[in-house]
Amino acid sequence: MLHIAAKFDVAGRDERNRALGRAGEERVLAHLRTALRSAGRDDLARKVRWVSEEDGDGAGYDIASFAPDGRARLIEVKTTNGWERTPFHITRNELAVAEERRAEWCLFRLWNFSREPKAFELRPPLDAHVSLTATTFQASFH
Repeated sequence: MLHIAAKFDVAGRDERNRALGRAGEERVLAHLRTALRSAGRDDLARKVRWVSEEDGDGAGYDIASFAPDGRARLIEVKTTNGWERTPFHITRNELAVAEERRAEWCLFRLWNFSREPKAFELRPPLDAHVSLTATTFQASFH
């Protein structure tokens, strides 16, 4: 198999992906708060937190929210401009939190975002819904 070298703006791609991810998270945050208010739970809507924005990315989820009955919900948002089956990246930490906190954790999958956004939810175990493929490796010295 031939590998063709080409100039590729990795930093530009990463910046566009960060902006898209942030926009998706912002939209889901607004949706969750609106849904709780519509369910008569203004008290919970006020407590919804944008964890990745307030505390940084690394908690294993982006938004801490609630079900209308008060149960905690941990929301990881994955946004693409492609169709619903467009691959997305997920970290080892996100997968670990999904497994550790199965009852609370879910993935909000936003797609076709820049044209006509659509969404669905995935619940753990994620490998029941998607194929997980390692795309990068960490090299450690022995």
